Amino acid sequence: MSFEVLRAEIALLLEPARDVPADRHELYERVKQKFGEMRAFGMPIPQDLIDLETELEEEFSGAGDQQ
Repeated sequence: MSFEVLRAEIALLLEPARDVPADRHELYERVKQKFGEMRAFGMPIPQDLIDLETELEEEFSGAGDQQ
């Protein structure tokens, strides 16, 4: 296996790590965006993900009022 092939495979393995949100608020924003897209297309959202969305919404609902 050449070095370039090995390097490309490692890059593919590390790619998902780049998309991990830095904090919970960023996760909340991404979840809201994705769920909005899913709802726009009429796609069902699993209950456990709805629960996560609700939990994050409760956590950040007053975040802008405190500044």
